[in-house]
Amino acid sequence: MEKGKHQVGAMAVVPNFLPHQLHNPIQEFQIRFKQLESGFKLWLSQQSLPVEAAVVTTASAAQGAAIGAFMSTFTSDASSVFPTPPPNASLSPQAMASLKQAQALSGGPFVQGRNFAVMTGVNAGITCVLKRLRGKEDVQSSMAAAFGSGAMFSLVSGMGGPNQAANALTSGLFFALVQGGLFQIGQKFSQPPAVDTHYIRTSSMLHNLGLQGYEKNFKKGLLTDNTLPLLTDSALRDVKIPPGPRLLILDHIERDPELKREKQGGRK
Repeated sequence: MEKGKHQVGAMAVVPNFLPHQLHNPIQEFQIRFKQLESGFKLWLSQQSLPVEAAVVTTASAAQGAAIGAFMSTFTSDASSVFPTPPPNASLSPQAMASLKQAQALSGGPFVQGRNFAVMTGVNAGITCVLKRLRGKEDVQSSMAAAFGSGAMFSLVSGMGGPNQAANALTSGLFFALVQGGLFQIGQKFSQPPAVDTHYIRTSSMLHNLGLQGYEKNFKKGLLTDNTLPLLTDSALRDVKIPPGPRLLILDHIERDPELKREKQGGRK
């Protein structure tokens, strides 16, 4: 009896531990992170514009600083190739500007972290302000934010050389053009393909039958929705649809009450 009780007790305890053993800690972390992120975005949307802009700028700057510090580990060897010239060295303004640009792109963790922090922080801050004021985020806002980040990056990193204002303007324009082009490309690829209104019922039928691979055959043969009630085996053969799919399509048309009525109406 004692042994039986212990076995029953053990069996009763095991199910309590199974959910914890089978639970995925990575999935739990992802769910909690998404909850925190959603809550933070909701809180941020309820704040005033200055508070939202300050928080977004600070968070993006911190992220950029971390990225810059990490990137500096790949460019640390390159920084030794561009040593700092002595104070009394006579270098032309063009050579000094080129040296500054090379040093700005190959500095240590602090330099790279500062440069990336300014670039990402300014970009995110301007984007946040323009999105709140204009109610949308478009290519104009993206280019304006990129212009500001490029100009500030040029000034802070020392890439400007003797004529910092002109180089800041040039860098801002370059950043704006690149960002604008990337924004347009992203918009183009993110937009869903346009629905062809002439093949709505045809596409739905083929998907239901698992024959969506033959949509191109229908379009090539101009077999639109209006021709569905009129389809014959020879018409489907002409657009190179194999016998098996032809039988399924014709059977579907024969069984569909709406298509059947249209076919009978056409005969009258």
